[in-house]
Amino acid sequence: MADTGEAVTVRTIERIAEIPAEAWDSCAGGVNPFVGHAFLRALEESGSATGRTGWLAQHLVAEDASGRVVGCVPLYLKSLSYGEYVFDHAWAEAYARAGGRYYPKLQAAVPFSPVPGPRLLARDPAAKRVLATALVRVARELDVSSLHVTFCAAEDAAVLAAAGFLIRRGFQYHWDNHGYANFDEFLARLGHSKRKQIRRERKSVAAAGVELVVLSGDALAREHWDAFFGFYRATSDRKWGDPYLTRDFFARLQATMAERVALVMARRDGRWIAGALNLVGADALYGRNWGCSEDVPFLHFEACYYQAIEFAIARRLKRVEAGAQGEHKLPRGYLPVATASAHWLRDPPFARAVADFLRRETEQVERTIAALVEHSPYKTEERT
Repeated sequence: MADTGEAVTVRTIERIAEIPAEAWDSCAGGVNPFVGHAFLRALEESGSATGRTGWLAQHLVAEDASGRVVGCVPLYLKSLSYGEYVFDHAWAEAYARAGGRYYPKLQAAVPFSPVPGPRLLARDPAAKRVLATALVRVARELDVSSLHVTFCAAEDAAVLAAAGFLIRRGFQYHWDNHGYANFDEFLARLGHSKRKQIRRERKSVAAAGVELVVLSGDALAREHWDAFFGFYRATSDRKWGDPYLTRDFFARLQATMAERVALVMARRDGRWIAGALNLVGADALYGRNWGCSEDVPFLHFEACYYQAIEFAIARRLKRVEAGAQGEHKLPRGYLPVATASAHWLRDPPFARAVADFLRRETEQVERTIAALVEHSPYKTEERT
Protein backbone atom coordinates (compact mmCIF):
# COMPACT_ATOMS: atom_id res chain seq x y z
CA MET A 1 0.00 0.00 0.00
CA ALA A 2 1.20 3.50 -0.74
CA ASP A 3 -0.41 6.90 -0.40
CA THR A 4 0.98 10.27 -1.38
CA GLY A 5 -0.06 13.55 0.18
CA GLU A 6 1.66 16.77 1.23
CA ALA A 7 4.87 15.51 -0.44
CA VAL A 8 4.97 12.51 1.91
CA THR A 9 4.56 8.94 0.71
CA VAL A 10 3.31 6.36 3.20
CA ARG A 11 3.70 2.64 2.56
CA THR A 12 3.62 -0.61 4.50
CA ILE A 13 6.38 -3.21 4.67
CA GLU A 14 6.14 -6.84 5.81
CA ARG A 15 9.68 -7.13 7.18
CA ILE A 16 11.48 -4.50 9.19
CA ALA A 17 14.67 -5.59 7.43
CA GLU A 18 13.29 -3.85 4.33
CA ILE A 19 14.19 -0.50 5.87
CA PRO A 20 17.76 0.37 6.95
CA ALA A 21 18.30 0.37 10.69
CA GLU A 22 19.67 3.90 10.71
CA ALA A 23 16.57 5.22 8.90
CA TRP A 24 14.17 3.56 11.35
CA ASP A 25 16.20 4.52 14.42
CA SER A 26 16.51 8.13 13.33
CA CYS A 27 12.74 8.30 13.74
CA ALA A 28 12.59 6.16 16.89
CA GLY A 29 14.94 8.52 18.70
CA GLY A 30 17.17 6.02 20.49
CA VAL A 31 15.64 6.54 23.95
CA ASN A 32 13.46 3.45 24.24
CA PRO A 33 15.15 0.21 23.07
CA PHE A 34 11.86 -1.59 22.49
CA VAL A 35 10.99 0.49 19.43
CA GLY A 36 14.51 0.24 18.04
CA HIS A 37 15.19 -1.58 14.79
CA ALA A 38 17.38 -4.22 16.46
CA PHE A 39 14.76 -5.30 19.00
CA LEU A 40 11.89 -5.48 16.49
CA ARG A 41 14.06 -7.29 13.95
CA ALA A 42 15.10 -9.82 16.61
CA LEU A 43 11.42 -10.53 17.31
CA GLU A 44 10.69 -11.11 13.63
CA GLU A 45 13.75 -13.04 12.53
CA SER A 46 13.79 -15.28 15.59
CA GLY A 47 10.28 -16.50 14.75
CA SER A 48 8.81 -14.91 17.89
CA ALA A 49 6.60 -12.29 16.20
CA THR A 50 5.50 -13.61 12.81
CA GLY A 51 2.32 -14.35 10.94
CA ARG A 52 2.48 -17.89 12.29
CA THR A 53 2.40 -16.62 15.87
CA GLY A 54 -0.33 -14.08 15.14
CA TRP A 55 1.85 -11.03 14.43
CA LEU A 56 2.04 -10.33 10.68
CA ALA A 57 4.15 -7.20 10.17
CA GLN A 58 2.56 -4.31 8.27
CA HIS A 59 5.00 -1.62 9.42
CA LEU A 60 4.16 1.90 8.31
CA VAL A 61 6.93 3.94 6.69
CA ALA A 62 6.59 7.60 5.66
CA GLU A 63 9.07 9.15 3.23
CA ASP A 64 9.47 12.68 1.94
CA ALA A 65 9.88 13.64 -1.71
CA SER A 66 13.61 12.90 -1.57
CA GLY A 67 13.01 9.39 -0.22
CA ARG A 68 14.18 10.23 3.30
CA VAL A 69 12.30 8.32 5.99
CA VAL A 70 10.45 10.83 8.19
CA GLY A 71 8.24 8.50 10.21
CA CYS A 72 7.53 4.86 11.09
CA VAL A 73 5.04 2.81 13.07
CA PRO A 74 5.61 -0.77 14.30
CA LEU A 75 2.36 -2.25 13.01
CA TYR A 76 0.97 -5.78 12.87
CA LEU A 77 -2.04 -7.58 11.49
CA LYS A 78 -3.35 -9.66 14.38
CA SER A 79 -5.38 -12.86 14.22
CA LEU A 80 -5.71 -13.13 18.01
CA SER A 81 -5.38 -11.04 21.17
CA TYR A 82 -2.32 -12.47 22.90
CA GLY A 83 0.95 -10.84 23.87
CA GLU A 84 -0.59 -7.34 24.00
CA TYR A 85 -1.32 -6.69 27.71
CA VAL A 86 -4.16 -4.27 26.95
CA PHE A 87 -6.97 -6.76 27.09
CA ASP A 88 -9.75 -6.52 24.50
CA HIS A 89 -11.10 -10.08 24.69
CA ALA A 90 -14.43 -8.79 25.99
CA TRP A 91 -14.70 -6.41 23.04
CA ALA A 92 -14.02 -9.25 20.61
CA GLU A 93 -16.66 -11.45 22.26
CA ALA A 94 -19.25 -8.66 22.30
CA TYR A 95 -18.65 -7.84 18.63
CA ALA A 96 -18.94 -11.52 17.69
CA ARG A 97 -22.23 -11.84 19.61
CA ALA A 98 -23.53 -8.87 17.62
CA GLY A 99 -22.66 -10.69 14.39
CA GLY A 100 -19.40 -8.89 13.63
CA ARG A 101 -15.95 -10.25 12.79
CA TYR A 102 -13.37 -8.79 15.17
CA TYR A 103 -10.32 -10.50 13.70
CA PRO A 104 -8.14 -9.68 11.92
CA LYS A 105 -7.33 -6.36 13.55
CA LEU A 106 -4.35 -4.01 13.38
CA GLN A 107 -2.03 -3.47 16.33
CA ALA A 108 0.57 -0.70 16.60
CA ALA A 109 2.68 -2.08 19.41
CA VAL A 110 5.85 -3.83 20.49
CA PRO A 111 4.97 -7.55 20.61
CA PHE A 112 5.00 -9.15 24.06
CA SER A 113 6.29 -5.95 25.65
CA PRO A 114 3.97 -3.83 27.84
CA VAL A 115 6.46 -0.98 27.84
CA PRO A 116 5.15 2.57 27.31
CA GLY A 117 6.90 4.59 24.65
CA PRO A 118 6.55 6.23 21.25
CA ARG A 119 4.50 4.45 18.62
CA LEU A 120 4.26 7.25 16.05
CA LEU A 121 8.00 7.29 15.44
CA ALA A 122 8.80 10.77 14.18
CA ARG A 123 10.52 13.82 15.64
CA ASP A 124 8.32 16.24 13.70
CA PRO A 125 4.77 16.71 15.12
CA ALA A 126 3.47 17.17 11.58
CA ALA A 127 4.86 13.78 10.61
CA LYS A 128 3.10 12.22 13.60
CA ARG A 129 -0.19 13.62 12.35
CA VAL A 130 0.51 12.15 8.91
CA LEU A 131 1.16 8.75 10.51
CA ALA A 132 -2.07 8.90 12.54
CA THR A 133 -4.11 9.65 9.43
CA ALA A 134 -2.30 6.96 7.46
CA LEU A 135 -3.02 4.36 10.15
CA VAL A 136 -6.76 4.86 9.75
CA ARG A 137 -6.43 4.74 5.97
CA VAL A 138 -4.56 1.42 6.15
CA ALA A 139 -7.18 0.01 8.52
CA ARG A 140 -9.95 0.92 6.08
CA GLU A 141 -8.09 -0.47 3.08
CA LEU A 142 -7.44 -3.77 4.87
CA ASP A 143 -11.09 -3.83 5.98
CA VAL A 144 -10.22 -4.69 9.58
CA SER A 145 -12.62 -4.22 12.47
CA SER A 146 -10.29 -2.10 14.53
CA LEU A 147 -6.87 -0.57 15.07
CA HIS A 148 -5.17 -0.47 18.47
CA VAL A 149 -2.13 1.61 19.46
CA THR A 150 -1.05 0.21 22.81
CA PHE A 151 1.21 1.66 25.51
CA CYS A 152 1.70 4.83 23.50
CA ALA A 153 3.46 7.92 24.81
CA ALA A 154 1.28 10.81 26.00
CA GLU A 155 2.28 12.91 22.99
CA ASP A 156 1.16 10.16 20.62
CA ALA A 157 -2.10 9.65 22.51
CA ALA A 158 -2.93 13.34 22.03
CA VAL A 159 -2.25 13.15 18.29
CA LEU A 160 -4.34 9.98 17.95
CA ALA A 161 -7.22 11.42 19.97
CA ALA A 162 -7.28 14.39 17.59
CA ALA A 163 -7.48 11.88 14.72
CA GLY A 164 -10.61 10.29 16.20
CA PHE A 165 -9.16 7.47 18.29
CA LEU A 166 -10.67 6.53 21.63
CA ILE A 167 -8.22 6.73 24.54
CA ARG A 168 -8.06 3.97 27.12
CA ARG A 169 -6.33 4.46 30.46
CA GLY A 170 -4.40 1.97 32.53
CA PHE A 171 -1.52 2.08 34.95
CA GLN A 172 1.81 0.47 35.74
CA TYR A 173 4.31 0.57 38.58
CA HIS A 174 7.44 2.67 38.19
CA TRP A 175 10.25 3.62 40.55
CA ASP A 176 11.62 7.17 40.36
CA ASN A 177 15.23 8.01 41.06
CA HIS A 178 15.49 11.23 43.07
CA GLY A 179 19.23 11.45 42.68
CA TYR A 180 19.99 8.79 45.26
CA ALA A 181 23.64 8.14 45.99
CA ASN A 182 22.96 4.53 47.01
CA PHE A 183 20.23 2.06 47.99
CA ASP A 184 20.31 3.10 51.65
CA GLU A 185 19.55 6.68 50.69
CA PHE A 186 16.46 5.43 48.84
CA LEU A 187 15.45 3.38 51.87
CA ALA A 188 15.72 6.47 54.06
CA ARG A 189 12.78 8.00 52.20
CA LEU A 190 10.50 5.10 53.09
CA GLY A 191 8.40 4.73 56.18
CA HIS A 192 9.98 2.73 58.98
CA SER A 193 7.95 -0.46 58.51
CA LYS A 194 8.59 -0.62 54.74
CA ARG A 195 12.28 0.11 55.20
CA LYS A 196 12.52 -2.67 57.77
CA GLN A 197 10.60 -5.07 55.52
CA ILE A 198 12.91 -4.55 52.54
CA ARG A 199 16.03 -5.01 54.63
CA ARG A 200 14.60 -8.21 56.10
CA GLU A 201 13.81 -9.57 52.63
CA ARG A 202 17.27 -8.81 51.29
CA LYS A 203 18.93 -10.42 54.31
CA SER A 204 16.77 -13.51 53.88
CA VAL A 205 17.97 -14.00 50.28
CA ALA A 206 21.60 -13.57 51.30
CA ALA A 207 21.18 -15.96 54.25
CA ALA A 208 19.80 -18.58 51.83
CA GLY A 209 23.20 -18.62 50.16
CA VAL A 210 22.06 -16.88 46.98
CA GLU A 211 24.53 -14.69 45.08
CA LEU A 212 23.29 -12.19 42.50
CA VAL A 213 25.20 -10.74 39.56
CA VAL A 214 24.15 -8.24 36.88
CA LEU A 215 25.53 -9.05 33.44
CA SER A 216 25.71 -6.81 30.39
CA GLY A 217 27.67 -6.53 27.15
CA ASP A 218 30.67 -8.83 26.84
CA ALA A 219 30.06 -10.29 30.31
CA LEU A 220 27.05 -12.16 28.92
CA ALA A 221 27.81 -15.68 27.78
CA ARG A 222 25.88 -18.55 26.25
CA GLU A 223 25.62 -20.32 29.61
CA HIS A 224 23.75 -17.34 31.04
CA TRP A 225 21.25 -17.22 28.18
CA ASP A 226 20.75 -20.99 28.21
CA ALA A 227 20.02 -20.92 31.92
CA PHE A 228 17.75 -17.87 31.66
CA PHE A 229 15.80 -19.34 28.75
CA GLY A 230 15.13 -22.42 30.86
CA PHE A 231 13.77 -20.21 33.64
CA TYR A 232 11.70 -18.23 31.15
CA ARG A 233 10.20 -21.39 29.63
CA ALA A 234 9.34 -22.82 33.04
CA THR A 235 7.54 -19.62 34.03
CA SER A 236 5.72 -19.41 30.69
CA ASP A 237 4.60 -23.02 30.97
CA ARG A 238 3.08 -22.32 34.39
CA LYS A 239 1.33 -19.10 33.37
CA TRP A 240 0.48 -19.16 29.68
CA GLY A 241 1.49 -22.43 28.04
CA ASP A 242 3.82 -21.97 25.08
CA PRO A 243 6.39 -19.18 25.62
CA TYR A 244 6.21 -16.20 23.28
CA LEU A 245 9.94 -15.75 22.81
CA THR A 246 12.25 -18.28 21.18
CA ARG A 247 15.79 -19.13 22.25
CA ASP A 248 17.02 -17.52 19.05
CA PHE A 249 15.46 -14.22 20.12
CA PHE A 250 17.79 -14.06 23.11
CA ALA A 251 20.74 -15.01 20.91
CA ARG A 252 19.90 -12.06 18.68
CA LEU A 253 19.70 -9.74 21.68
CA GLN A 254 23.22 -10.86 22.57
CA ALA A 255 24.47 -10.35 19.02
CA THR A 256 22.90 -6.95 18.30
CA MET A 257 22.19 -5.13 21.56
CA ALA A 258 24.07 -6.79 24.42
CA GLU A 259 25.08 -3.38 25.76
CA ARG A 260 21.38 -2.60 26.28
CA VAL A 261 20.83 -5.75 28.35
CA ALA A 262 21.03 -5.95 32.14
CA LEU A 263 20.52 -9.61 33.00
CA VAL A 264 20.23 -10.29 36.72
CA MET A 265 21.29 -13.87 37.46
CA ALA A 266 21.07 -15.67 40.80
CA ARG A 267 23.13 -18.72 41.75
CA ARG A 268 23.43 -21.00 44.74
CA ASP A 269 25.97 -23.75 45.32
CA GLY A 270 27.53 -22.97 41.93
CA ARG A 271 24.26 -23.37 39.97
CA TRP A 272 22.14 -20.71 38.30
CA ILE A 273 18.67 -20.82 39.88
CA ALA A 274 16.91 -17.65 38.67
CA GLY A 275 17.13 -14.70 36.31
CA ALA A 276 15.49 -11.38 35.50
CA LEU A 277 15.87 -9.67 32.13
CA ASN A 278 16.00 -5.87 31.88
CA LEU A 279 16.72 -3.58 28.96
CA VAL A 280 18.55 -0.30 29.42
CA GLY A 281 17.17 2.84 27.82
CA ALA A 282 18.64 6.33 27.64
CA ASP A 283 16.96 7.35 30.90
CA ALA A 284 15.22 4.24 32.27
CA LEU A 285 15.64 0.58 33.08
CA TYR A 286 12.84 -1.63 31.77
CA GLY A 287 12.10 -4.84 33.63
CA ARG A 288 10.75 -7.59 31.42
CA ASN A 289 11.01 -11.34 32.07
CA TRP A 290 11.63 -13.40 35.18
CA GLY A 291 12.02 -17.10 35.86
CA CYS A 292 13.47 -19.52 38.39
CA SER A 293 14.16 -23.19 38.99
CA GLU A 294 14.08 -23.03 42.79
CA ASP A 295 11.63 -21.34 45.13
CA VAL A 296 13.64 -19.07 47.42
CA PRO A 297 11.59 -16.69 49.59
CA PHE A 298 11.87 -13.06 48.44
CA LEU A 299 14.26 -13.88 45.58
CA HIS A 300 11.76 -12.53 43.03
CA PHE A 301 11.69 -9.17 44.83
CA GLU A 302 15.49 -9.07 45.08
CA ALA A 303 16.19 -10.00 41.45
CA CYS A 304 13.41 -7.99 39.81
CA TYR A 305 13.02 -4.91 42.02
CA TYR A 306 15.95 -4.29 44.37
CA GLN A 307 18.70 -5.18 41.91
CA ALA A 308 16.96 -2.98 39.32
CA ILE A 309 16.93 -0.05 41.74
CA GLU A 310 20.61 -0.49 42.54
CA PHE A 311 21.45 -0.66 38.82
CA ALA A 312 19.44 2.51 38.09
CA ILE A 313 21.14 4.38 40.92
CA ALA A 314 24.59 3.31 39.73
CA ARG A 315 23.82 4.28 36.12
CA ARG A 316 21.98 7.47 37.16
CA LEU A 317 18.86 6.43 35.30
CA LYS A 318 15.70 8.40 36.05
CA ARG A 319 13.40 5.47 36.70
CA VAL A 320 12.74 1.75 36.66
CA GLU A 321 9.63 0.60 34.84
CA ALA A 322 8.44 -2.65 36.41
CA GLY A 323 5.41 -3.20 34.18
CA ALA A 324 1.75 -3.78 34.85
CA GLN A 325 -0.06 -5.64 37.62
CA GLY A 326 1.21 -6.62 41.02
CA GLU A 327 0.29 -4.49 44.03
CA HIS A 328 3.25 -6.15 45.78
CA LYS A 329 5.42 -3.63 43.92
CA LEU A 330 3.90 -0.72 45.85
CA PRO A 331 5.44 -1.34 49.31
CA ARG A 332 8.80 -1.80 47.56
CA GLY A 333 8.91 1.74 46.24
CA TYR A 334 7.19 1.38 42.87
CA LEU A 335 4.26 3.79 42.47
CA PRO A 336 1.33 3.66 40.01
CA VAL A 337 1.79 5.66 36.81
CA ALA A 338 -0.97 6.21 34.26
CA THR A 339 -0.62 4.64 30.80
CA ALA A 340 -2.57 5.13 27.59
CA SER A 341 -3.66 3.23 24.53
CA ALA A 342 -5.61 4.49 21.53
CA HIS A 343 -8.33 2.60 19.66
CA TRP A 344 -10.07 3.13 16.33
CA LEU A 345 -13.18 1.04 15.68
CA ARG A 346 -14.62 0.91 12.19
CA ASP A 347 -18.25 0.20 13.17
CA PRO A 348 -19.88 3.39 14.58
CA PRO A 349 -22.39 1.69 16.93
CA PHE A 350 -19.64 -0.54 18.29
CA ALA A 351 -17.37 2.49 18.73
CA ARG A 352 -20.07 4.29 20.70
CA ALA A 353 -20.55 1.30 22.98
CA VAL A 354 -16.81 1.04 23.61
CA ALA A 355 -16.56 4.79 24.21
CA ASP A 356 -19.22 4.50 26.91
CA PHE A 357 -17.35 1.59 28.49
CA LEU A 358 -14.08 3.54 28.42
CA ARG A 359 -15.61 6.52 30.20
CA ARG A 360 -16.65 4.28 33.08
CA GLU A 361 -13.39 2.33 33.04
CA THR A 362 -11.31 5.52 33.12
CA GLU A 363 -13.14 6.71 36.22
CA GLN A 364 -12.39 3.40 37.92
CA VAL A 365 -8.72 3.51 36.90
CA GLU A 366 -8.37 7.03 38.30
CA ARG A 367 -9.97 5.98 41.59
CA THR A 368 -7.67 2.96 41.80
CA ILE A 369 -4.54 5.02 41.20
CA ALA A 370 -5.60 7.54 43.84
CA ALA A 371 -6.28 4.76 46.35
CA LEU A 372 -2.90 3.15 45.68
CA VAL A 373 -1.07 6.45 46.10
CA GLU A 374 -2.73 6.79 49.49
CA HIS A 375 -0.85 3.63 50.47
CA SER A 376 2.51 4.91 49.22
CA PRO A 377 5.45 3.50 51.20
CA TYR A 378 7.17 6.87 51.21
CA LYS A 379 7.14 9.20 54.17
CA THR A 380 4.18 11.56 53.93
CA GLU A 381 6.28 14.70 53.70
CA GLU A 382 8.41 13.23 50.89
CA ARG A 383 5.76 11.86 48.53
CA THR A 384 5.90 13.16 44.97
